[in-house]
Amino acid sequence: MNVVILQPSYIPWRGYFHQIYKADLFIFYDDVQYDKHGWRNRNQIKTAQGKQWLTIPVHSAGATAGLLIKDVRIDWSKPWAKSHWKALTFAYSKAPFFRHYANLLESFYSRRDDSLADFTIDLTIALAREIGIAHTHFMRSSEIEGIGGEKTARLIQILKRVGAIHYISGPSARDYIEPELFAAAGITLEYMTYDYPEYPQLYPPYDPFVSLLDLLFMTGAQALDYIIKPEERR
Repeated sequence: MNVVILQPSYIPWRGYFHQIYKADLFIFYDDVQYDKHGWRNRNQIKTAQGKQWLTIPVHSAGATAGLLIKDVRIDWSKPWAKSHWKALTFAYSKAPFFRHYANLLESFYSRRDDSLADFTIDLTIALAREIGIAHTHFMRSSEIEGIGGEKTARLIQILKRVGAIHYISGPSARDYIEPELFAAAGITLEYMTYDYPEYPQLYPPYDPFVSLLDLLFMTGAQALDYIIKPEERR
């Protein structure tokens, strides 16, 4: 079984969904420390004025320091959901497939989740299904009891518990992953290569690293063709 373990993120870029596609089981790594300046609560979209951050406000830095991702709470004192939906509508109303996906997205921005992870995980799964990823199963690492250790050792415990034989990692993990531990556990290790074709965008210059929503609104049902290669098709 091919497994990916990755922290939940807000409207991730297409590389994140590529990993979802390659996985039989995708585990949202939600019981590790929240990183304040990462991708857990923010991402970028393209606009006529350039790239724009969309950030979900969470309770103050002092309150989130040391918290696990699963325990971070959304700050609803700010009308962020309304602002994000307005920004997406303003940026993409002229995109060919914006109206096709508007109801799905608007339904999420009408929610009022207390937990950041609940919102971002549910939205990620919905987007994965929408672009045609039907085979991947999802779970959260916090659902697996009795896991300890640090870094690679902890990943190995999770992988062994779910019966993984192959682990797919992002390339940046080379800096800290200990491949000998995977070999000792009988789990093969693969690093992602992010090499994607260009697709039409509303606002030049082309930028490959914005949220998946840009690709989805521009290419519709063909979005997956701009993520996976023909030989990867299942």
